[in-house]
Amino acid sequence: MSRSITEKAFGVFENKPVTEYTVTNENGMQVSVINYGATITKIITADRNGTPGNVILGFDSLDGYFQNSAQYMGCIVGRYCNRIAHARFSLDGKEYSLAKNDKENSLHGGIKGFDKAWWHIEKNEADCSLKLNYLSRDAEEGFPGNLNIEVIYRLYPDNALLIDYTASTDKATPVNLTSHCYFNLSAGRSKTVLDHELLLFADEYTPANEAAIPTGRLETVQNSPYDFTSAKKIGKDISSLPNGYDINLVLNGEAGKAAILYEPGSGRCMEMFTTEPGLQFYSGNFLHVAITDPADGENYTRHAAVCLEAQHFPNSPNEPAFPTTILRPGSTYRQTTVYKFSVK
Repeated sequence: MSRSITEKAFGVFENKPVTEYTVTNENGMQVSVINYGATITKIITADRNGTPGNVILGFDSLDGYFQNSAQYMGCIVGRYCNRIAHARFSLDGKEYSLAKNDKENSLHGGIKGFDKAWWHIEKNEADCSLKLNYLSRDAEEGFPGNLNIEVIYRLYPDNALLIDYTASTDKATPVNLTSHCYFNLSAGRSKTVLDHELLLFADEYTPANEAAIPTGRLETVQNSPYDFTSAKKIGKDISSLPNGYDINLVLNGEAGKAAILYEPGSGRCMEMFTTEPGLQFYSGNFLHVAITDPADGENYTRHAAVCLEAQHFPNSPNEPAFPTTILRPGSTYRQTTVYKFSVK
């Protein structure tokens, strides 16, 4: 099979056309992306019997993404993924107030983050990639500086999907970007991911308060539900948590490895690598709230999918001990994250 990039109309946003681009590699694996939110709409890869299936949640129409925007399905999240406490931070002696969209906090960039933006997109059939660009204007959602962002999706012959991010700014600003795909490696055969086996290369986590804001401490995962240092089913200890998993893990830096997710029924395996120091592990705790599965018209169930989001730590602009997220003029933000698919 030869690799290719095809495109089809997907709707209109702010009087601009939205197009779905589908990248296919030599093995028939496919990744589809739209320029609304730089959103991945489908990842189609084969199970151990060679049967292809879509391993992320998504929608067949732009309206689906509009109606379910609070779930951030498949999009690029920014300018600051995760939470900033009280929707404010101080930088170089000046306090900035952000848009509040998570009670008193700022979540995933605010009311209209990068997930709700129209991105310019270019295809490169020579290397099986898509390049997307967005200019986040100074004061957008309260953040300082004009921020130029470039995201490249590249699909390799070994079924690895690379997401490469770069950004530059004309004023100092926090930057924390991620991809918010919801994975279910059964491709819909299992209604939840509770039987998926997960291994995380993380020995510590950032405990958080009831508003999901980190306390500023690091704690060991040992003897806690967050211990995935040996592979275990996602559902094994989930009942000990009020809603399920929604926590930032501190990656241990072992050769860039972040996670291995395996679904025994299909044999699909997904390895995750990243240059980021943290990983948000979210078990789809609220997917049952009026989110309709386009495959059967029924609502998704709680824990229908899992998000593994490469990131810096939540609320870092207000936590000096955390790795910095401040990008300054003349410097370049860089992140590379890879999701590699196989079977066993």
